[in-house]
Amino acid sequence: MPRYSLVRDKDGAGDSGPMCQILDAESGMPVKNADYPMVGYGVRVGSPYGRTYSAQDYWQTTPITEITEESVNDEGFWTVKFKTKNSSYIWKEF
Repeated sequence: MPRYSLVRDKDGAGDSGPMCQILDAESGMPVKNADYPMVGYGVRVGSPYGRTYSAQDYWQTTPITEITEESVNDEGFWTVKFKTKNSSYIWKEF
């Protein structure tokens, strides 16, 4: 079962965990059968269940405006760099 990481370039803020959801820009609801960052959609990465009060449950982006780089490692896991209206992110599966 893959794990995911989502990190904002400018300050390293983000989260990681077993949950990755691609979100519809209008409704904010997860898109079924989508597991990869795409232009026009948001991304949520973290825990699928509530953590303790001392930790956040997930990190979520606004809709992606541009994919700047994509790569696949030897094990078949993706790394995607992308931009939103306000920030740049690195999304990884591992």
